[in-house]
Amino acid sequence: MASVSIAGSNALLIVLLIGLAVNVCESFSVASRRTRIGSSSSLHVQSIAPTQQAAVAFELDNVYKQSFDIIDECAASGRPSDQLFDSVRYIDKNSIKLYPDEAAKLELWDRAHGSWRLSLATGGGQYNTFKTIPIFAYAMIDDKCFGNGVGLNANTIILSLLGPHYFNAKRRQMGIGIEEVFLFSKKVTPFVPQFMADGMNLGKTPDDLKGTKSRMPTFTIIGASDRSLIARGGTGGIAIWTRLENDIRPAAYGSIAIGSTS
Repeated sequence: MASVSIAGSNALLIVLLIGLAVNVCESFSVASRRTRIGSSSSLHVQSIAPTQQAAVAFELDNVYKQSFDIIDECAASGRPSDQLFDSVRYIDKNSIKLYPDEAAKLELWDRAHGSWRLSLATGGGQYNTFKTIPIFAYAMIDDKCFGNGVGLNANTIILSLLGPHYFNAKRRQMGIGIEEVFLFSKKVTPFVPQFMADGMNLGKTPDDLKGTKSRMPTFTIIGASDRSLIARGGTGGIAIWTRLENDIRPAAYGSIAIGSTS
């Protein structure tokens, strides 16, 4: 699309598409809280005494790899397996041991950089079943920004949101601002209706939101490998992403100059 003309019905289209993008991504990109998880699990984790540390390190290495092998495969195929939820649960429950200090959490943050397709997700915190995502939804993390949106595929992105991220390493949480809106990779931020901009906190920083009822969208990173990313959103739902082969930014944002991916 060479240019975007915004008037009348096109303005309505923007409203509808933004609503779609926000609804798709809201379940895993709003203020985080713990997921309620059932006690039944083949990878059940018990309290561990200090004398067991050597055995624990060995178990974590092996079960962690086994768990992520399952997650990677399910993320790539878009099909959940019977072992998927327990695999995610194992990594989630062992986060203190897997990411014991700031250095480990920053390594996790580095692995989360890149372009991702939403593959599987649960509902809110009471659900422990992963469902396939029927549309193409993506997320992008680079050195400066977080972006997300929806499209037909990785080459045809209909609507994209973009803004700075704010990573809290201690909590493994990433807050996200929204500064720009794109339609078919063309910036349309000035044409977003004011009521929609207000509802999205478009252009707002964390300081702008202090003392208000609004909160910056935030999600907690549970785990990341070279192939998949796991994150929890505000309703307690968990999303699993699979890494895209190519950088999504040209299709989502055109020629805009933003930070490089890791």
